Amino acid sequence: MTEDRISAKVQMGILKPAGEIFEAMVEPEIMNKYFISTSTGRMESGKSLIWMWEDFEGEHEVKVGKIEKDKVVSFEWSGSGANCVVVITLEAKSENQTLVKVTESEWPADYKGANQCMGQVEGWTHFLCCLKAYLEYGINLRVGGVIK
Repeated sequence: MTEDRISAKVQMGILKPAGEIFEAMVEPEIMNKYFISTSTGRMESGKSLIWMWEDFEGEHEVKVGKIEKDKVVSFEWSGSGANCVVVITLEAKSENQTLVKVTESEWPADYKGANQCMGQVEGWTHFLCCLKAYLEYGINLRVGGVIK
């Protein structure tokens, strides 16, 4: 990141092993319980997938980058309206405690870029809250979250 570019960064502790969190982020049958509605496949390095959300009536192409079991999930997408790279890292703090960090970059450090970045900070914070609620308590926070 340089002075004329900005990135979104969020993090949260989740009381689960890194391996369980990793599977929840790469396996669509788990992801659809807290994040997406459907995916065209499992996240694997080099794959291109389509993620769909019924609650937001949208879809995005995801180009999977580096996948390192129980440690890193990265992909390229245009979830904010700009082409960005997302890197999610898992840092095991103990057997059942993992720090999950999400970084998405990058946007121009101007009004439009700041708005896009702030929207993604909100979105990734929601993602982490939904992931935590599902893995720790079996609750899907997305159900009923969007009222039309």
